[in-house]
Amino acid sequence: MELVSMPGQKAKGKVWLVGAGPGDVELLTLKAYRILKHADAVLYDALVSQDILDLIPSNAEKIAVGKRAGKHSAAQDEINQLLVTKAFTRKNVVRLKGGDPFIFGRGGEELQTLVAAGITFEVVPGITAASGTSAYAGIPLTHRDYAQGVTFITGHCQLASRPMDWQGYANSNNTLVVYMGILNANIISDGLINAGRSADTPVAIVSNATTSSQQRFIGKLGELAQLAADPALQMPALMIIGEVVELADSLNWFDPVTAQQKTAQQKTDLDTVAKAL
Repeated sequence: MELVSMPGQKAKGKVWLVGAGPGDVELLTLKAYRILKHADAVLYDALVSQDILDLIPSNAEKIAVGKRAGKHSAAQDEINQLLVTKAFTRKNVVRLKGGDPFIFGRGGEELQTLVAAGITFEVVPGITAASGTSAYAGIPLTHRDYAQGVTFITGHCQLASRPMDWQGYANSNNTLVVYMGILNANIISDGLINAGRSADTPVAIVSNATTSSQQRFIGKLGELAQLAADPALQMPALMIIGEVVELADSLNWFDPVTAQQKTAQQKTDLDTVAKAL
């Protein structure tokens, strides 16, 4: 798709590429909150929580361009064109993404489009899903006794042109965090086991992390496909594979029920912060 801009005209506004964090509205950064409250137009993904969407000013234009495995509502070219178009007609355009826009968020691709169109932009990082999910699930991604490293990968294993490095991911001293991997759980488990990782390696699938709907599904690598097929599992969900998952029960501090009860107070506190910004 060829990008359409307005030759001879200067963009009226600025685009803010904003990370919304993993879901909990209080994990939104102060800068992201300030930018969002002054937005004229917001293009948001399906992974942005409703509590955060509720912060968008009522007079701002809201455009859902959600991307979720198997349920894409807008092609990337269309999103790129929308960003350019809105930058020429609005003052403050926010591209709101779940987690962090530079970690499996296609943020770099969208900024390249803005550069080509001569549009001013700024990036506001967010807490990535891996960090937020592991913290709220009681699973440290690194630990001196369990894992000396961590790797983030995408679970789109069907891309034959970019085969997965199962040998590299099978290191037992490393934690593996898999984004968008639920639909390929059997491929992931088979690939790792065939590369030498034990079928007894602890694994966790965490859905709706950091929200009042959070659920944890914990088992072994050899059971990953069964965990992913659990009818109670809701999207979005993230996989954590490695010995650190053994700590999930002892370090589990987050209570989704209590979180639901705190939602009203959170919004009151945010309104107080807004008045100070």
